[in-house]
Amino acid sequence: MSHEQQYQDESQLPATTAQLNHTAVYAGDRRLSAEFLAAILGLKVGAPFGPFLPVDLGNGVTLDYYEKTGEPIQSQHYAFLVPDAQFGGMIARLEAVGVTYYADPNHTEPGQINRLFGGRGAYFADPDGHNMEIMTRPYIRP
Repeated sequence: MSHEQQYQDESQLPATTAQLNHTAVYAGDRRLSAEFLAAILGLKVGAPFGPFLPVDLGNGVTLDYYEKTGEPIQSQHYAFLVPDAQFGGMIARLEAVGVTYYADPNHTEPGQINRLFGGRGAYFADPDGHNMEIMTRPYIRP
């Protein structure tokens, strides 16, 4: 069977759903960054797994914090869909630890939240400069 025939045959199969299971999050101090995010989101940091320190998001996805030293951390964006009833507590925890939150991803509207898609949302930086987002409604995509 040629490669072309194999792909045609595979295209006839029902679509498989791929789910994100885990991703590595680079951090200068894995414990500091993992505990920061866990505290804001109301989660717990798991036991170390090799070089990783996991934060289980509760939907089968784990953020595995990996300590990267000696070079800069490239900022990434992580968005978390959170229950509406817990959003206010997360904002209060950001305020309690002195972290500014913003209504926009470019961090130009400090101390404000957005109301996208009928929900509430905010952005904030973690200890390594990752652009974290909490939102109560998922984005509506065309």
